[in-house]
Order: sequence, then structure tokens, then C-alpha cells
Amino acid sequence: MDFKTIKVQLGESIAWINLDRPEVRNALNTVLIGELTETFEWLDGRDDIRVVVLKGNGKCFCAGADLAYMKDMAGFGYDENVGDAQRLSKLFQTIYFCNKAVVANVHGACIGGANGIIAAADIVIAERETRFAFSEVRLGITPATISPFVVAKIGNTAAKELMLTGRCFSAQEAKDFGLVNVVVDASEMIDTERQYIDHFMHASPDAVAECKNLLRMVSGTADRFNPVFMQTSVAIANQRISKAGQEGMTAFFEKRKAEWDTL
Repeated sequence: MDFKTIKVQLGESIAWINLDRPEVRNALNTVLIGELTETFEWLDGRDDIRVVVLKGNGKCFCAGADLAYMKDMAGFGYDENVGDAQRLSKLFQTIYFCNKAVVANVHGACIGGANGIIAAADIVIAERETRFAFSEVRLGITPATISPFVVAKIGNTAAKELMLTGRCFSAQEAKDFGLVNVVVDASEMIDTERQYIDHFMHASPDAVAECKNLLRMVSGTADRFNPVFMQTSVAIANQRISKAGQEGMTAFFEKRKAEWDTL
């Protein structure tokens, strides 16, 4: 398969996906979202793949939304915004409902929508210097489409701390909040990844898939057609076209403080 924004390598029972837009810190745009969704759907249907490892090429895992993509969104009407949000939500759903073990290996920065990706994964390995942020509220919008997956992973209390403040936080804090599983030095990343792969190679792939279904069921997130996914798409569409959303985006691109930022 030929992609523009990701690289896929297949090994024995393992697939590695690398986000491959290092010149923009692997920022999310329409093409990357589509290619990543397509790849996870394809891998989920392959009996020979048991583990999917997701990484980012270059200096960071993913810096959130691409600037050009953000400019487009700022000019979208309601229907266009809903459609765009649904495509992003579908990406998180595709990762979350994938029956393979999904390991995210993050470094550098993990901002905005990138946190939806890692929240949808099963295991997250973070390099010690990685910085995280749910920065949406500082742009006058909300982390709507990622919220079902983040709340399922870290709970409402931790989500309030991180989403309402929009503050930057460390890899160790991300571990303490439950967003990542393990924090290691850069030199230990590959060995730690290999250890998790070895664990999954000892497990029955059918049992892993059923265990993932079980965990989704007991946490109340087993329904692929849960109306909350559509509701979050509507929520972000409304916020993007709101006064606050338009002001936040405009201020960001004009490199000035938004009108509510009084510090």
C-alpha cells in the first residue's frame, strides 16, 4: 500500500506504523487521518498480524492538528465541521475497536488529537522527556472527539484536570494520570517495546481480541454505534463556529492573546 503521510512495515505477526510528516512534527491533517484509519482497518482484517506498533518519525510523535488544516477548519460551516469531526472520531474508533494489541510508542510531544490516538491504544510507552497537552480550551474549542476514549482510559477526575486547564504536563504526570503505561529513557524505548511484543506473542490472539471486547463491555464502551460518537462530532462543530472558537483560532494565527486571556 502506498501512503503519503505514514510508513507501514510488516514483520512476522507485527506491523509498525510510523507517522511520517516530520517536517510538521507529524501534525494531523485530512490525508493522515484517512490513511491511518484505512491502515488500521486493513490490519484489523489480517489474521497474520497480532500486534500493531504506532510511532512517529522525526522529533516528536504528533503535535496535534496541522496549521493549514486548522485554518481550513476555522472557515468551515457547520456541516463541513461535523463531517470533519466524524472522520477524526472514526480514526479513534478504528484504533480503539481494533482486535489486535495496539502499542503506541511516543516521544517529543503529544498534543491535542494525538492524545486521542494514544488513549485509543492498549499500551503507551513514553520517552521521559515527552510533553503532553490537551490544549483545545486555550483555542476556544473543546477536546470533543477524543473525550470518550480519554475518559474511558483515565477517568473523569483526571480528564477534568487536564482538559479544563489545557496545561502542558510531563510524561511522568501522564503515567500518574493513567494516560501512559510506562516512562523510559530514550535508550530504553526499543527494548521496552520488544518486551511488550514478547508478552503479546505468548498470548492467544483470539483471547487478546476477546479480552479487549470484555474490557470494553465492562467499561461501557463496547458499542461501535454509541450515539456519543456523533454527539461529540456535533459538539466540536458547534464550538468551532462559535464566537469563542472563531476568536481563539484567529488569535492563534495572528499570534496574539485571545480576548479572554488576561494574563
